[in-house]
Amino acid sequence: MIKAIFFDIDGTLLSHTTKQIPKTTKQALQILKEKGILIFIATGRHLSEMKDLPIHDIEFDGYITLNGQYCYNNDGLIYDAPIPKEDICNIIEEIDKHPFPCIFVEDQLMYINYHNEAVQIVQDAISTALPDINDLHRGYTHTIYQVIPYDITQDDEEHILKLMPHCKRTRWHDLAIDIINQTGGKQNGIQKVLDFYHIKKEETMAFGDGHNDIDMLEYVHIGIAMGNANDEVKKHADDITDDIDQDGIYNALKKYHIID
Repeated sequence: MIKAIFFDIDGTLLSHTTKQIPKTTKQALQILKEKGILIFIATGRHLSEMKDLPIHDIEFDGYITLNGQYCYNNDGLIYDAPIPKEDICNIIEEIDKHPFPCIFVEDQLMYINYHNEAVQIVQDAISTALPDINDLHRGYTHTIYQVIPYDITQDDEEHILKLMPHCKRTRWHDLAIDIINQTGGKQNGIQKVLDFYHIKKEETMAFGDGHNDIDMLEYVHIGIAMGNANDEVKKHADDITDDIDQDGIYNALKKYHIID
């Protein structure tokens, strides 16, 4: 019996074609709530970004944000995993010497050192406004949960990871990567949430479409890749549903007899 279902946002709940959550997805989420099945967001996004998305009429039971780095419900924080200060100091020094656009993510704020064309392209792709500009040196005195470099080469990426040995990265766009604590990932966030709610892994399901959803889809009992997911993601899923704009979530929940 499925007791908890985890949903990525971009390309899973939120269509970047219509800029909305499909009507059938909203219907399915409401049915899940009525059946007493817990529904959770599991996203790489920050809570400040989600405020601008059309998801506020849906009452989720909790949120796994920043790819598992910051997990909370309506009562407060469940779990967090910030980046070690040593790694943050190293990347600040690198950006001071060889500047590139980079977002730093705190619990309540996310900001970038400067904008360029690459940043604009990436933010347009995820239907999100350009981040506010601020001083990355805040990282010396503030807790940072995620770092998002833009417009870097593969060699640059490897160099940055050597400077941040306690971290790992996930590429979610050709021009951007997420860097998080080595212990992070949606899988780890889900595990902490399941422990909090006393739910077994065998009672879980998840939907995703991006590379940062792979560990989540492998971890839960039933991992469903959206039809619009890339081929690599589909290889790691238990099943593949239809495209987000073709009622993918609704159809999968019907297929598994979770909704009637």
